[in-house]
Amino acid sequence: MRILSGIQPSGALHLGNYFGMMRPAIELQEHGDAFYFIADYHSMTSLFDAAARRKNTLDVALDFLACGLDPKRSTFWVQSHVPEVTELSWLLSTLTPMGLLERCHSFKDKSAKGIPVNHGLFAYPVLMAADILLFDSNIVPVGRDQKQHVEVTRDIAAKFNEQYGQTFIIPESQIRDEVAAVTGLDGQKMSKSYGNTIEIFGDEKATRKKIMSIVMDSRTPAEPKPDADKNLAIQLLKLVAPADVSADFESRLRAGGLGYGDLKKALFEHYWQHFAEARARRAELEKNLDHVHGVLRQGAEKARAVADKVLTRAKQASGLG
Repeated sequence: MRILSGIQPSGALHLGNYFGMMRPAIELQEHGDAFYFIADYHSMTSLFDAAARRKNTLDVALDFLACGLDPKRSTFWVQSHVPEVTELSWLLSTLTPMGLLERCHSFKDKSAKGIPVNHGLFAYPVLMAADILLFDSNIVPVGRDQKQHVEVTRDIAAKFNEQYGQTFIIPESQIRDEVAAVTGLDGQKMSKSYGNTIEIFGDEKATRKKIMSIVMDSRTPAEPKPDADKNLAIQLLKLVAPADVSADFESRLRAGGLGYGDLKKALFEHYWQHFAEARARRAELEKNLDHVHGVLRQGAEKARAVADKVLTRAKQASGLG
């Protein structure tokens, strides 16, 4: 079973990235042939600062390795180091209906929010399909917001197979419902695009300030909160604290007597502790960047060996070469 997933270097990685994609992907290292990449081509739809992209790409590599990605168990590379993906993207685009892309929620949501729209943002699902199909992927761990794009990949692969003969494996998405969509500081989905994130490796003082500034309702500490499970701080606490701890805070909030300030302080403390070991590993990796670049270089070599075979198969099937 081959597992594939990617993550964009469009900004500092946050809790939504970690719980929605990174942790599930890291856990899947034990259950199959894991292929994970840093999607720098994809970042070009929204990030237009070349220096920032280079820095972010290295930061994502550091973050992923610090959080537990094991290069001995996974193939880990930078997307643009495997250029076969853009060639396959063109092959797939010739069979992708415009209406299929026009219905994609991500494109519609971003354009509705006034985020500048370009062709790359519109065609993003085709490049994502190429990412997935180029490596004969069986399982794609994604957040709920990306499930539709995996469905688009399945549709495109089926159409290609129907037109040119059996060429691509039809992949399946894997989503953990309990953490598939992490809520951001403003109540929307946590996203760098919305500026509502809590970074995995954020500065201590800045992150504390972010968490303490979460807006709550005007009820007094003594008032019972029967809707405690909907409280944003409780929802985030459930991600970073032991289950019995988060359950206790939720019970106390529901009964009344727990102040929002105390709840937010607890959230910060458990968040900081949750990533303590990963922060230490990241600091060590920063001292040995040659190792990090070596991991990415070796990963790209292995990924290209697989990609070349699949791309050749697709080109021969479609009458190219």
